Amino acid sequence: RKLLVGPVDPALTRIALNNLGLVLELAGQWGEAIAMLSRSLAIDPQQDEVIYHWVRLRQRICAWPIYANVPGITVAQMVERTSAVAMLSVTDDPALQLAAARRNMAGFAIAGLPDRAAGARYGHARLRIGYLSSNFNLHAVSMLIAELLELHDRQRVEVFAFSWSPEDGSPMLERIRAAVDHFVDITAHTDDAAAQAIRAAEIDVLIDLQGLTTHARPRILAQRPAPWQLAWLGHPGTAAVPGMDYLLADRYLVPEDQQAFYAERLLYLPGCYQVNDRQRPRGRPTTRAEAGLPEDAVVFCAFNNTNKFTPEVFGTWMQILREAPGSLLWLLADNPEAEAQLLGHVAGAGIDLARVKIAHRVPYLDYLSRFPLADVFLDTFPFNGGVTTSDALWMGVPVVTCAGRSFAARMSGSLLHAVGLPELVTDSLAA
Repeated sequence: RKLLVGPVDPALTRIALNNLGLVLELAGQWGEAIAMLSRSLAIDPQQDEVIYHWVRLRQRICAWPIYANVPGITVAQMVERTSAVAMLSVTDDPALQLAAARRNMAGFAIAGLPDRAAGARYGHARLRIGYLSSNFNLHAVSMLIAELLELHDRQRVEVFAFSWSPEDGSPMLERIRAAVDHFVDITAHTDDAAAQAIRAAEIDVLIDLQGLTTHARPRILAQRPAPWQLAWLGHPGTAAVPGMDYLLADRYLVPEDQQAFYAERLLYLPGCYQVNDRQRPRGRPTTRAEAGLPEDAVVFCAFNNTNKFTPEVFGTWMQILREAPGSLLWLLADNPEAEAQLLGHVAGAGIDLARVKIAHRVPYLDYLSRFPLADVFLDTFPFNGGVTTSDALWMGVPVVTCAGRSFAARMSGSLLHAVGLPELVTDSLAA
């Protein structure tokens, strides 16, 4: 901050702004982080990584339009610098999502990496299956797969978890640790060392639960440390990571005629792509009065992350409030900047602020307990809820979704078809 006071070399100021922006992002001070990165772009608009973070942060605080005016850079250039994960909320065009994933991968140094296990056949008495993730702690991925890991037939398979998950002391991390035969912490490993460790373990099938999501390490997979490598669950779409053979999906989620938009070959699971943990809790009994909700209102809820909110979907929600007198929208805003922006959008739509109640982050059991207090869950588009949709259905709340063309835009539709409620899947925001 001292460098930003007084006359300093612009190049040094730019570096200071970028580092400060990243620190503020990690601290959750997203509005201030955007301000710092905006000042950096004013000095030099052609900074790919700065734009990458700037776009993601604007999505998180619902600063619409996401691609705001920045002198010296066009909207088209911003789109080209949007991360693969951020692109899931921008469009349901699978071609644009594939292009974004390939651009993302170009930022990783993968040229010349060794091909460690291609074509290897080990002949173990039990098939060795490895799962690769930074999310074996209290995370949505673990909440889905915990029982799956426990249910592997140990007469036939040997299960490995290769983890760089933070040690959060959660019961979930301990459950995952106990559910596998071998829990291998690769946090301190370089990507090369991690790939060597997987190769040394002679893993037959390696399942990546990460893709290009936060803390991704695609350079491990690009070295093909296992002869068969599959992508599943963590990244809702193609990640275009070299060395990946298959993407696990279902026939509703990714129709067969969409293969051209996926770098991996599609491998279809029967029914629904998403596994679930039947042992997870159901929250605790609570009342609308405890949550500050009126007893007689129809309560719509929208508990997806704010980076999935778009002005088009939000406008649809406002129209629903107009057409359903006496109803209320219960909306997640997980940071103060997003809350302020969303309430501003409500006022701008001419809706009484008393008809929108903001929900903040709470512990998992309290979060689950919210759902039965609502009447209908309203999904996001083009990036549907995944785990959040299952949470709503698990707690007995109907979900209304709009299905699009991409993997991320069809997740809720896949779940609703699986539970026998296809009538809750629409094909347009108007519907």
